[in-house]
Amino acid sequence: MDANYQGLFYSIEKSIEKKKQLFEVSAIRYFIRAMLATLFLTLGTAIAVITAQAAEKAIPGSGKFSYSFMFSWSLVMIIYMNAELGTSNMMYATVGVHRKLLSGKKALIILFACLLFNLIGGVLASYLVSLSSVFQDLPNDHFLFHAIEGKLAKSPLQIFTEGIFANIIVNVAVFCTIRMKDDAGKVISMIFIIFIFAFLGFEHVIANFASFPLAFFAYGGAVPGMTFASVGINWLFTALGNFVGGGLIIGLTYSWLNKGNHIYLD
Repeated sequence: MDANYQGLFYSIEKSIEKKKQLFEVSAIRYFIRAMLATLFLTLGTAIAVITAQAAEKAIPGSGKFSYSFMFSWSLVMIIYMNAELGTSNMMYATVGVHRKLLSGKKALIILFACLLFNLIGGVLASYLVSLSSVFQDLPNDHFLFHAIEGKLAKSPLQIFTEGIFANIIVNVAVFCTIRMKDDAGKVISMIFIIFIFAFLGFEHVIANFASFPLAFFAYGGAVPGMTFASVGINWLFTALGNFVGGGLIIGLTYSWLNKGNHIYLD
């Protein structure tokens, strides 16, 4: 078996064991790590939308580039601060079940808890960030509000499809950080890989746990098109798409591809 392969899946399996052990020994610590993930995502979203607005004013058409580059730093913070991100845990949970490190029930419980506290963390962090001076009196045509209106206007099929691609990209970035030994290489790869889904506007449920509440609080209420139904549909179909992309296409597929005694291993 290839040494790189052994290192990759040894690291993934050790991460699964760590998550399981932390959840069983100190669930509150697991919950806090999940809330920290959306704290970092909220901060990344905040700087991304503010710089995008400024860039668009300076050079029309540049806002999306600025947003995508700055948003990408969110995953850097999450990875290096060991926070629990629901979308990457879709991959870990699926691999854990496939490799019999987790029961299906245990995987679902841990994943549900991660998603729930990602949401709680996103709402709380977004509210607090919205109180900062830079988010006071934003114009109604601000980049943030325009982006959320666009998300809420998508059809369920479009949301689901974009959710698949978004979490393929996120978990490719996670795999790269596991394979790479050099910190500079890890950071560069994360930024450029996450840039893909951010620039293309794909749907990531945990990012939406941060951006939707931030838009709501900064706007002073619901932005146009924001209802309980529209938000619920977005979150539901995004989460389902994210699971297919990260859990099945990346997690299950690569776990299966790298099982056995054959020579062709990643």
